[in-house]
Amino acid sequence: MKLYIYDHCPFCVKARMIFGLKNLPVELIVMLNDDEATPKKLIGQKMAPILQKADGSAMPESMDIVRFVDNQDRQPLLTGKQNPAIADWLRRVNGYINKLLLPRIAEAAFAEFATPEARDYFREKKQASLGDFAELRKHAPGFIKNISDDLRQLDKLIVKPNAVNGELSEDDIHLFPLLRSLTLVSSIEWPSRVADYRDNMAKQTQVNLLSSIAA
Repeated sequence: MKLYIYDHCPFCVKARMIFGLKNLPVELIVMLNDDEATPKKLIGQKMAPILQKADGSAMPESMDIVRFVDNQDRQPLLTGKQNPAIADWLRRVNGYINKLLLPRIAEAAFAEFATPEARDYFREKKQASLGDFAELRKHAPGFIKNISDDLRQLDKLIVKPNAVNGELSEDDIHLFPLLRSLTLVSSIEWPSRVADYRDNMAKQTQVNLLSSIAA
């Protein structure tokens, strides 16, 4: 199978995670951010991730891909109960976190920005919806304080470092991609349980953190 992704994209990380957790082979194909032709050919619109199955058919939507791959062998891994407090935490953080992350993503060394045109495409699209990146960067210290406070709240919710609720569940699929994105910000303070969970999930899922390109 082939998985068409952007490396920075948390939805793409969700789809990547299940392959790592189940130790299944998949060919990762990083599309240029301004490549509209490839996704449109596969599913009729510009979207990622896209799973191309062995039979050549294509499937979009990260959680549809996760559930398809997890249940293919009829031995699903994501059987744990979900905790509403995790969903509430994610909802709160997702209300502001892109204002911190997207200006940094736009400057970082991701394969989907291998050409100046691809980087400009991303920057123009995101600034149109979020606001001027230079202006947002002025507010970064406030966002970093907010996320550091929120991470301390998350620390109390983590049951085990290998599964947020003690047993692998869809909460892990939703939570880890955000934590991975946050490793792009070098000055965030990480509470110990959150850091252990972040690092453990990266190993389990075989998805690299972004610390090496953090700014």
